[in-house]
Amino acid sequence: MKNITDSFLSLGYWPSAGSFGFNTDILATNPINLSVVLGVLIFFGKGVLSDLLDNRKERILKTIRNSEELREGAIERLENARVRLRKVEMEADRFRVNGYSEIEREKFNLINSIYTTLEQLENYKNETIHFEQQRAINEVRQRVFQQALQGALGTLNSCLNNELHLRTISANIGMFGTMKEIK
Repeated sequence: MKNITDSFLSLGYWPSAGSFGFNTDILATNPINLSVVLGVLIFFGKGVLSDLLDNRKERILKTIRNSEELREGAIERLENARVRLRKVEMEADRFRVNGYSEIEREKFNLINSIYTTLEQLENYKNETIHFEQQRAINEVRQRVFQQALQGALGTLNSCLNNELHLRTISANIGMFGTMKEIK
């Protein structure tokens, strides 16, 4: 039996409208069907596809512009952060240098203060020693004087009698009167 498609192509006439069948010749029917489907899709889908592609293109361009703006903002923030970092590093270096010099200055002041305090303590010690020496010397002098006075009084009391005692008192009063006249 002959295929309908073969007879359609070979005879050049239309088959009767009452018959309907499947064409099993894939090579003959697929290019025709595909060209029809593609033609319909291109004709009707061209506007929709064009709109979709335009929208997609606009979204991509908008995304690219936003990305560029974000990139520029990020670069600007990065530069600002770098400037702040340099300032902070310089400030830290300044604090470090000032801190070290302040520490050295405080150390020097502390050493000077301790040296001054030690000198004062040494002076107080020397003054205390000198004072104690003077006090000891005065005590020894007083004791020696008291012992000498007691010895002299003892000698005078043992050697003096009433007459000698009265003459000594008169001589001393006489010396005292002469001293008043000299003044």
